[in-house]
Amino acid sequence: MAHDRIHARKPTHDLEQWSVGTIDAVDQRDGHAVFAVTTADGESVELVVTVAIRDLVLRRLDLAADESPIGARVWYRTHGG
Repeated sequence: MAHDRIHARKPTHDLEQWSVGTIDAVDQRDGHAVFAVTTADGESVELVVTVAIRDLVLRRLDLAADESPIGARVWYRTHGG
């Protein structure tokens, strides 16, 4: 399975290839993590990544232990994008 890409921090390379969005939900499906993200244009995008990448992104958001990632800004690239 090809996975999408997601970063908690602004990428330092190939900035024109990345889009910015806001996390709406984080779920799990078929052993993969799924981020629902709203784009800058107000569209909804579903990003499928590994559970390890989900954990890394959530750690790098620097959230308090009881703070939700909903509403956090992320940078992403859909597979093939």
